[in-house]
Amino acid sequence: MSQLALPLKLQDHAVFESFLPAGNEAIVAFLEDAVADRAGPGCWIAGARAAGKTHLLQAVCERAGDAAQFVPLAALADAGPAILDGLQARAFVCIDDVDRVAGDEAWEIALFALCNALADTGGILVCAAAAVPRECGFRLADLESRFSRLPAFQLRSLDEAERVAALRLRARHRGLELPAETAAYLLTHSRRDMASLYELLDRLDNAALKAQRRLTIPFAKEVLGIRTPG
Repeated sequence: MSQLALPLKLQDHAVFESFLPAGNEAIVAFLEDAVADRAGPGCWIAGARAAGKTHLLQAVCERAGDAAQFVPLAALADAGPAILDGLQARAFVCIDDVDRVAGDEAWEIALFALCNALADTGGILVCAAAAVPRECGFRLADLESRFSRLPAFQLRSLDEAERVAALRLRARHRGLELPAETAAYLLTHSRRDMASLYELLDRLDNAALKAQRRLTIPFAKEVLGIRTPG
């Protein structure tokens, strides 16, 4: 039985419907088809931090339900490779930040065993990392080779206009109306990576709910503590 006894809560926003493809249509279609057909070896998703890798992995798990397991190695690496035990019983195993354990012999052996077990059971493995397998620093050649057999996708980062669109899509998914001008304002007054922008949107959402206010620029200024000169 898998050592992942504790439930790993998925983010409520991390669904396919709230992901703005914007040049990443191929990977989204691939993953949706994989979940619908329950077939295929899976894939490897490479991309920069906050490019959307975790979102897509969790979207697979949300769509597949109890047949899937999300494994965030950035958070679980210190727990040891025994947490992978028994995961071959799942139809989908989605491993995030798999490069986090590259170079660790015990982890690499356990990952290779899981790959082989999933191949035997017909399970689907979806991995995400900062780079393609050959650039991740794996020392076990067989593991790198196994990972390299997976169809690989490079996530394209969003430009400024697309980040505004992504913020507004996330807001609509949460039942909020985020004006384009407010979204653009947030981009110029916060860190510009999507993870930080989504965290800011959560903060504004909670504040707007308490204050019964709309997400206007003046309200955003109040929440952010930005004073207007004059």
